[in-house]
Parts: sequence; structure tokens; C-alpha cells
Amino acid sequence: MSQSPVTEKSSGALITDWRPEDPQFWQQKGHRIASRNLWISVPSLLLAFCVWMLFSAVAVNLNKVGFTFTTDQLFMLTALPSVSGALLRVPYSFMVPVFGGRRWTAFSTGILIVPCVWLGFAVQDTSTSFNTFICISLLCGFAGANFASSMANISFFFPKAKQGGALGINGGLGNMGVSVMQLVAPLVISLSMFAVFGGKGVAQGDGTMLFLENAAWIWVPFLAVFTLAAWFGMNDLSASKASLREQLPVLKRGHLWILGLLYLATFGSFIGFSAGFAMLSKTQFPEVNILHFAFFGPLFGALARSAGGAISDRWGGTRVSLYNFILMAIFSALLFTTLPTNGQGGSFIAFFGVFLMLFLTAGLGSGSTFQMISVIFRKLTMDRVKAAGGSEEVALREAATDTAAALGFISAIGAIGGFFIPKAFGTSLALTGSPAGAMKLFLVFYIVCVVITWAVYGRKSSR
Repeated sequence: MSQSPVTEKSSGALITDWRPEDPQFWQQKGHRIASRNLWISVPSLLLAFCVWMLFSAVAVNLNKVGFTFTTDQLFMLTALPSVSGALLRVPYSFMVPVFGGRRWTAFSTGILIVPCVWLGFAVQDTSTSFNTFICISLLCGFAGANFASSMANISFFFPKAKQGGALGINGGLGNMGVSVMQLVAPLVISLSMFAVFGGKGVAQGDGTMLFLENAAWIWVPFLAVFTLAAWFGMNDLSASKASLREQLPVLKRGHLWILGLLYLATFGSFIGFSAGFAMLSKTQFPEVNILHFAFFGPLFGALARSAGGAISDRWGGTRVSLYNFILMAIFSALLFTTLPTNGQGGSFIAFFGVFLMLFLTAGLGSGSTFQMISVIFRKLTMDRVKAAGGSEEVALREAATDTAAALGFISAIGAIGGFFIPKAFGTSLALTGSPAGAMKLFLVFYIVCVVITWAVYGRKSSR
């Protein structure tokens, strides 16, 4: 039987013959093409996370350059990108089958230049209103939506046996953008890098200069480079093409909502802690310059996510997720012992150490729950199509489409945690002067996830 050729061009041509489950095809052609697309996707997604979490570093410094926002307002600015990011993940999750992975990755990366440029000018003008910062914050949320389309796109390129590892690398190294941003931003804001573009800097009490605009402008050239890399180096797959009508039925599946809840507890915690940790630390331990340490948490979580996908491919996502939720509940309980009471006591070292473990488990669980989504939706769709008399080829195609749609939509649910966690911290501090009230809610939620994971997926009778 003749096979249609794989069309490859340096401009990122459409591939019409894609059979990743065929071992011979995968070894001869598929692995090389999939790897190239993955390694362009990773830095593009990493930059998206840098932009998404910009306000977690910028908000801490706004009042240092002449603004007079309240603590609750600053927490709001760190939380809002997750609102727009979560909402936009829903349409973004369906865009790859409609427009193609190459086109959509290039477009969604390129448009992030807009909020970066705008924010750089806004922080230099103290007459910039809070509402303007809200608009910029919401635009940064477009970056958070990139995760849904990126993960959906990569899921089409890899066979079932390798999806956990591939999605773990894409998501985990992409998540490292939070850590990269929180490491780079404190360094570049002390340097005069963009004077030619109007970067002025603000004198501080200790005689140093603060160039807060650099935190936003530093990403612009990199975004431009990887927009071009995506356009010329990635591929569109004809096998991934599907209309919205073909993808929407996935929303009727009960497992989508259950797995969405579990992903909210893992990735939602990772992105929520990433957004709110610096501001929270500043309120509890004001004597510590947290920007020197904040990047460690997201770094641990991102590396753990990559490991979580690979471990789950070997041991099973359900088992890894179950044990991981137990650990998250334990570390949440330990956090109470590290907090100061009425401004007295507390231990920053213990607080920081426990939070690192929360970042680690949140990242590990993000990888394991995503592997569960991939495996469960693939099996459900394959069984349904075959029961209706469909062929193996049709079953594989529908399984890939359903899995990609589910991955994207569930990622939207998870992103909501980026709003609720910092907002919960801000509200708890405003009402009680302590974040303990918010942490109690998180502890109960993790315990509920332990029960759900065991009852729905962990028992022998549920398998």
C-alpha cells in the first residue's frame, strides 16, 4: 500500500501523513519532527509564563517607584492575569485543530509583545491609574492561555506511551518561565538597559536606581525571535484538524470536570503560589528581601512537573497523584507552624522550606494529573468509537482530538487557581491580619482531592 509523503519545508509546512503509533514511522521520521516541534514549543511557552507572571515581580515594586496602591490592590494585580488566562484557555484549547499548531503558536507568542511594551511605559508614569494597570494585567493573561494551545498541540505529535514525558517536558520547562522571570526581573531592574527607548529609572532611598520598566521590556526581543522560530520551524498536522463542533462534545464528559478539579489543586496551586508568594512573604516577613529567593519555588515546581509526567508514565498517574495529594495536605498543615502571630515569632526559613515543598508537590501533581487526563480520555474515546463499530483509524483520530480538547479545557480550570490563591491571601490578610484562614481552605481542598482520587480512580473496583 502506498503512503502519502511527509511534506517538510523550512517554512513549517503542513504534514499530511502522521502516524506516531506506528513504530517504524516513529523511528524513521516521527520522532525527529515531534522533537523539533517540542523544542520550539518549550521556549515559546516559557516566555509566555514569564509574561503571565510579570505582575508577581512588578507589583512588589510599584510603590517603590512612586505609586500608592494598597496591599489588597497589589494582590489584585498579581491575581488578575490568571482570570483572563483561565477564561481564554477555553477558546485557546480549541484553536490548534482549527488554525494549526504552527500558525497559532506564532500568533499567540507574538501578541505578547503588546502588554510588555505598554507595561514598561506605564510604570514610568506615576499618574498611570489603577484601572490602566488592571487592563495591562488582564492583557498579560493572554500569555497564560498559551499553555492550553501549546499542550494540546504537543499531544498530537507524540504516541500514547510517550505523551506523559513529552507533556511533562513542555509543561514543566514552560512553567520554568515563572522562575526565570522572578530571577531575571530583580537583576535587570537595577541596570540601565533601555535608556534609548525612554527608560529613566527612579532613585531609591539607599542611593540606587530602580529601572522597573526593564522587567517588562527585557522579554520583547526574545518574544520576537521565537515568534519567527515558531512560524518557520514548526509544523501543522492535517491529522489534528477538527472543527469546534467535533471538539465540543468533550465538555459533556463527567471525567473532564473531575479531572479539572484535581488539576485545579495541582497546577492551580503552582500558579497561585507563584503569583502570590512574593507579596505574602513581604507581609509576613518584611525584613526579608523576598525577590532574592522567590524564584526558587517556581523552579522546584517546574522541574518537578517534568519529572511527574515521566514517573507517571512508569508508575501510573493515579498512584502518583494520590500520594502527592496526601503530601500536599501534610505540607499545608505544617505551614501554620511557621507563620508569625500578631507580627511576632514565626520562622522565615521554615516558612520558605515548607513552601518549597508545596511548590514541589504542586508541580509533581501537575505532571501526574495531566498524564491521567491523556490516558483516561484516550481510553474512553477509543472504547466508545469501537463499540459503535468505528475503525481503529477513526478511533485513533477521535481519541487524539478529544484528548487535546480535554487537556486544553482542563488547563483552563487549573489556571483559575492563579486568581483565587493570591486573592484568598489578600482577603484573609485584610479580614484577620493573617493568611491562616486561606491556608485552612487549601488544606481542606487537598484532603477532598485525596478522597476523590482514591474513590474515582484509585480503587480496584473503579478501574
